[in-house]
Parts: sequence; structure tokens; C-alpha cells
Amino acid sequence: MELWVIVTFAAAAFQTVRFMLQKHLSAAALTVTGATFSRFIYSAPLILLALWGLLHFRGEPMPEIGSKFWPNVFAGALAQVVATICVVAVFKMRNFAVGVTLMKTEVLMTVVFGLAILGEGVSTFGLVAILIGLGGVLALTDMPGMQGNWLKRLWNRAAGLGLASGAIFAISSVTYRGASLEVASDFPFERALVTLAAVVTTQALGMALWLLWWDRAQIGKVLRAWRTAGWIGLTSMFGSMCWFTAFTLQNAALVKAVGQVELMFSLLASVLFFRETISGREWIGIGLLSASVLSLVLYL
Repeated sequence: MELWVIVTFAAAAFQTVRFMLQKHLSAAALTVTGATFSRFIYSAPLILLALWGLLHFRGEPMPEIGSKFWPNVFAGALAQVVATICVVAVFKMRNFAVGVTLMKTEVLMTVVFGLAILGEGVSTFGLVAILIGLGGVLALTDMPGMQGNWLKRLWNRAAGLGLASGAIFAISSVTYRGASLEVASDFPFERALVTLAAVVTTQALGMALWLLWWDRAQIGKVLRAWRTAGWIGLTSMFGSMCWFTAFTLQNAALVKAVGQVELMFSLLASVLFFRETISGREWIGIGLLSASVLSLVLYL
């Protein structure tokens, strides 16, 4: 199994734990924005420390960066914040596994944005495997208990937020890969860590200013929730380091396609930790998306 696949599996595992913690915080103590802010404010110092440690250990200065680095960083940082707010909001309307699955529509959109922004496409086999997942997404967007025709049931608020988060996450994935390719280093982990440090610091500062202006009380609540929020920061750091390393090694669309293994992890979390029930339709949708992931892992 290739290195980028192993790193992607690790990223998916860390991300599942982080979303579990964010779901808990958004339900018990914080607003959607506060739960999102907790991720960045607690992980930024850890990532900066990790970057300093890596450069010190290797005895090298900060690598040079290209002219497209900061535009990609700013675009990706903003997109990821907005997308995270959307997906945490979905957790308030649908169960955990379905919320994560709707977010995974980013895989389909990453193909489009990767081709448009970076000129990177996928093979015919890769595209077919990704399209198999589309059937799963369509099965998961039907809101249980909602009356009306098929179109009304398909396009509901929860589905809209989930699909929006997928599209915006796709933009962040592609721009993060673009930023990492602008770092002048032959060491993939160093390129990933430089990009990650720039992104998360930008997000932490930007959200802090936003909350100071619109919802200052949430900052205090995030700080007081450090026992849980601190773990969000730690899992976010490790997950992001894995995602960014994978992006330096492989096409963003394929990384995100394999990253759908997170669906299996989220299904276990939904049933075992949140005691949520998975419907027959949701099982079909998750099964199709899982088949898509396995196809890419086994045959790429």
C-alpha cells in the first residue's frame, strides 16, 4: 500500500474523532461558530511548535515559498472555516454518520476544481469509482419524515448545508495542494507543515477577530471548555498534518476519494457513541460510498 494511502487513512481517523468532539461541544456548550473556532485556536500553537521543532532538528532555515503560496493559503483557510461551520450545523439536524457523508460530496467537486485550478484530472477508472459514490450521496439526502414530492425531500436545508460544505471543502483541498507545491523543499512533510502552519494561524486569527466583533462571549466559553476543546486542537493538528502530507504526494481528488474511509469510522461512532439509528436508505448510501473507497484503494 502506498504511503499517501496510509497517511490518508490516518487523517480520516483523526478527523472522525475531531468531528465527534465538535458535535459534543456544539450540542452541549458552544455555538456552531464557537465549536469551529475551538479547532483552530487550540491547534495553531501546537502546529507552530511542531514546525519550529522540525526546522531545528534538521538544522535548516524556513524554505522559500512561491508567489502563489499566500493567495492559495488565504483562499483555502477561508473556505475551510465556512465549510466547517456548515458541517457542524448539519450535525444539529441529521445524525453523525449522515452529516459526515454529506460533507464527503467534496470528493466529486474536488475533481472539477482540481482540473480548473491546477489542471490535474483523474483517470477514467478513478472517475467511475468516484461516481459510484454519487449514488450514495443521493440516497443520503432524503430527509426522513419530510412530506412532499421527491424534489422537495431531496433539497432540504440539511442536505443543502451538507452539499455546500462539500463544495467549499473541495476548494480548500485544491488550494492547499496548490500552496504546498509552492514550498521549495524536497521533504513532503516539511512542505505540508509549512503550509499547515500558515493556514491554521490565519484561521485562528481571523476567527478570533470575527468573534470579538460578533460574539465575544464565545471566546470565553471556548477557553473554559479547554478539557474537551484541547483534544479537538490535538486531533485537528494530527489530522491536518496527515491530510496536508497526502496532498503533497498525490492528486487532491484521489486523496479525498480514499479519505471517504472516514465514513466507516463515522458509522461506528454514530452507533456506538451517539446511540443513533441508521436507516435502510442510509445503509445503502454509506455502502455505495464505501465501495467507491475500496475500489480506489485496491486498484489504483
